[in-house]
Amino acid sequence: MIPMSLAQVAAVMDGELSETADPEAVVTGGVEYDSRKAGSGGLFLAIPGDKVDGHDFAAKAAAQGAVATVATRPIDTPAIYVDDAIAALTRLAKHVAAASKARIIGVTGSNGKTSTKDVIGQLCAHLGKTVATEGNFNNELGHPYTVCRIEPDTEYVVLELAARGVGHITQLCEIAPPEFGVVLNVGISHLDGFGDIETTAVAKSELPRFLAEDGTAVLNADDPRVARMAAATKAAIRTYGIDNDADFKAEDLDPAGGRYQFTVRAPDGQTARVRLRQFGLHQVYNSLAAIAVLWQLHAPLESVAAWVSEAGRLSERRMDVFTRPDGTTVIDDSYNANPQSMGAAVRTLGQLPTEGRRIAVLGLMADLEEQSETCHRRLGEQVRDAGLDEVIAVGEGTEHIVEGAAGDDLEQSVDGADGVTATHVPDQAAAIALLRNRLRPGDAVLVKGSRYRTWDVADYLRAKEDKDQ
Repeated sequence: MIPMSLAQVAAVMDGELSETADPEAVVTGGVEYDSRKAGSGGLFLAIPGDKVDGHDFAAKAAAQGAVATVATRPIDTPAIYVDDAIAALTRLAKHVAAASKARIIGVTGSNGKTSTKDVIGQLCAHLGKTVATEGNFNNELGHPYTVCRIEPDTEYVVLELAARGVGHITQLCEIAPPEFGVVLNVGISHLDGFGDIETTAVAKSELPRFLAEDGTAVLNADDPRVARMAAATKAAIRTYGIDNDADFKAEDLDPAGGRYQFTVRAPDGQTARVRLRQFGLHQVYNSLAAIAVLWQLHAPLESVAAWVSEAGRLSERRMDVFTRPDGTTVIDDSYNANPQSMGAAVRTLGQLPTEGRRIAVLGLMADLEEQSETCHRRLGEQVRDAGLDEVIAVGEGTEHIVEGAAGDDLEQSVDGADGVTATHVPDQAAAIALLRNRLRPGDAVLVKGSRYRTWDVADYLRAKEDKDQ
């Protein structure tokens, strides 16, 4: 964090120092809400939870070198007392962002936010010291937490902006106003919060709307709802895409077994070849967005193309492709799921080179409300269209995946007579038991579902040894 005295921090947070706190003590470290990470020179944020109360760990944080604890009730160690810990953190983050000269890049979209943020962060690190959102710390706690990691020599900040309703992205932008706003796509997700896809588009458009005239909106030209956001921003516009005209266009695409290669054409006509390490056509879009940002930061196209080609996966359970000792290839994309990301993952499995069968283990796509049945049935159709050999639908609500995979003849499809074997199982334990009996060396398996719903399956496949064998 930018160094501040405790007195300054308390004033910014609208808090009061305890009698044991030294007003002149300087905070030089970050703000942590996990006492295990609290360290010398930092602050500990005590958040009361349903099962664990952070205040109970204030002494531990102090022993590890924390200058003070941000608390909402009396404790025995140096403290800044506030009414609301997260609101206080937000006020501190606003101050840190305003005091910093770092260039801030915001990334949003229904899919690919974390992967794109990771790529942009890796690219910016070639230009200067960079802070980027860890994992998916993209909400009202994770966002200010990330901003407070800014230090005096930080040059770039890459922030993932999530929303479950209209107004959320604007609130995050107000904490750390971005100079660049990347919008990836608008899809069906979180309908419990948005209601419909058009409302989702309104929420995502808050990022380009927020940008100042000297900012840059980076928009997906192949997504019509994103492309229309050009009319809603005061900022300069850079577009990227594959199918439609765009400032940054991918040409001469080669699927290359799922790790795409392509030529990127820049606005001035320059071209460079990109060879991705990560799997899936969706990664082409993510990479184009990153290239557009780096171009605006005046990085040479050839260098950026090389950096993109080196960029790897940073976040867990996101298109993590590995081969087990028994020869089974696994795509662990189990972190989360919605219709657009599920379709992309299924297509990627269909392109993956394998000597055996292609098997998809798919969990429920949550928060789809009345569109759930339609979306899951469509997913089953995509499984069939991608040429997969088998799909295992896990848990209540996924029966419609089997129906979609079956096509016109449910009985034949379930039996695998038309090349697709479709099975519904009640839970992850049943899916694991099925895989234990069916998997053979050389098979390729995709595991994906909304949060937690296929994690046990992924962890089973990740284990180095099957204790039952």
